[in-house]
Amino acid sequence: MFLKALTLKGFKSFAESTVLEMQPGVTVVVGPNGSGKSNVVDAIGWVLGAQAPSAVRSQKMDDVIFAGTASRPALGRAEVSLTIDNSAGLLGIELTEVTVRRTLFRTGDSEYAINNVPCRLLDVQELL
Repeated sequence: MFLKALTLKGFKSFAESTVLEMQPGVTVVVGPNGSGKSNVVDAIGWVLGAQAPSAVRSQKMDDVIFAGTASRPALGRAEVSLTIDNSAGLLGIELTEVTVRRTLFRTGDSEYAINNVPCRLLDVQELL
């Protein structure tokens, strides 16, 4: 089992849809200060259910939604999808690939999904 892909849309500094594809083994994120390296780590914890804003280095949870810049407006939601290779069957589900998604809207509403099927945080926790 390994992390296969991470997709970020409107999460912190990732205004554009960004896909990070990973291979088995060690994956390293390298870049200059302020390029969003820590935001990648925050996104993984967040999509897996982090509930405290401090767990994703924020004051309040809606701080994870892209706040805008001088040339780009703020977005209305943050979405992170994490795709896990389950070809070894360690997740106890008969699928070789599982995608967990979390979406947070500026209204405060939040949604979770497993393979595009809406679910609860508890369902994500039980799967993992």
